[in-house]
Amino acid sequence: MQLYPTPVNPLPPQADVFALKTRDGITLRAMKAGSGAGGKGTILLLGGRTEFLEKYFETISDFAARGFCVASFDWRGQGGSDRLLDDRSRGHVTSFKAYDEDLRTAVEDLLRARCPGPYYAIGHSTGGNVLMRNLIKELWFSRAILCAPLLELRYRPWPKWFAKLFAYVMVQGGLSWMFAPGQNRSHLKREAFEHVPLTSDRGRWDRDMTTLETFPHLAVGGPTLGWVNAAIESTGQLRKIKSNSGLRCPTMIVLAGREAVVDNRGALSFCERVPGLSLVHIRESLHEIMMERDVVRAQFFGAVDQFLQTG
Repeated sequence: MQLYPTPVNPLPPQADVFALKTRDGITLRAMKAGSGAGGKGTILLLGGRTEFLEKYFETISDFAARGFCVASFDWRGQGGSDRLLDDRSRGHVTSFKAYDEDLRTAVEDLLRARCPGPYYAIGHSTGGNVLMRNLIKELWFSRAILCAPLLELRYRPWPKWFAKLFAYVMVQGGLSWMFAPGQNRSHLKREAFEHVPLTSDRGRWDRDMTTLETFPHLAVGGPTLGWVNAAIESTGQLRKIKSNSGLRCPTMIVLAGREAVVDNRGALSFCERVPGLSLVHIRESLHEIMMERDVVRAQFFGAVDQFLQTG
């Protein structure tokens, strides 16, 4: 296991890398950085689909500068963790319960074993979905933040009912390994910046593309039908959470005002239905809030600092 810095994307301070083994035999690439000295504790940072540890080096360094220890890992099927299919370009999983196991492993074998408390969590996109699944049942964190969370998919151009039915039928027919329609082996390219609704910051986009060009084994392509069906199932399960269920710790959702990857209506519905949630809109942001322009990131960190009461 190793980390892959570049001249424009240096390692965070005191960075170390670990291999974690899940109960179902998957090896996850994990890291920690910063000291957490002075009682600040540790933030567990959970990325989204296709992402990799190196993409968060800057954000990890920002939190380390605030006095936190920061832990993170690559979900199974992406980054430097074990891939689930022989074709490593396919973003695959058949149930988000597998991601629950990744998170449990990180909490027990990385966070509690190697990092100082108290513990906080920040989950982006798919990471926000998995975090929410576990905030309902686990008392792992003192506070949690969901950043542009995947609480509802965008189904265009197909109607929602057709997309759900198609994915389900194909998976039941043994075709979960196939790419979802319109998806393929190619990962995002540098020249796609103007057309991809992820970030409006060209410098940070180029930085991450440099990492993928230099270390292409970290990349993953489009999602499989299995992944899409699993995401549909997970968002459906979260929609069924009752208003009296609540969450196991104070939680804040940060939404991107120019969101075009996930459907913000899922998060807004969740906030209306489930108590114990704070909501922040960052009007100018695209989906990847932590990889956005400085003015957007300043708003994000301002909200996070206040929520975590770090000043």
